[in-house]
Amino acid sequence: MIAAFALILVCQLFGEVVSELFDLPVPGPVIGLVLLFFGLLIKRKPPKILTDAADNLLIHFSLLFVPAGVGVVTQIDRLKGDWLPIAAALIISTLLAMVLTALLMSKLLPKQETVEKAEDAQ
Repeated sequence: MIAAFALILVCQLFGEVVSELFDLPVPGPVIGLVLLFFGLLIKRKPPKILTDAADNLLIHFSLLFVPAGVGVVTQIDRLKGDWLPIAAALIISTLLAMVLTALLMSKLLPKQETVEKAEDAQ
């Protein structure tokens, strides 16, 4: 697992270097994530150590929300003053994400009648 985390950190380091070297407005970890993504695309199948490390991270994923929650609590005064635009942005973005996900799923998934015809043919 240490090797997998080292790989992730090396990708993040390369992302930081690229971000600083070319003075990009994109954070280094985002660039590192893109580099890791392209590396995995080239390899076609992620190494077992990387999938195991990712599974362990996902098990404890909820812990990553603790700093965000603390950040919200520290900004409670701002939230009290700007609650309406924040609530509107949250509601609209959630609804938009749900609608776009439904549209994308309807385009990408096979139609039900096509699935039924394929089952009948067998």
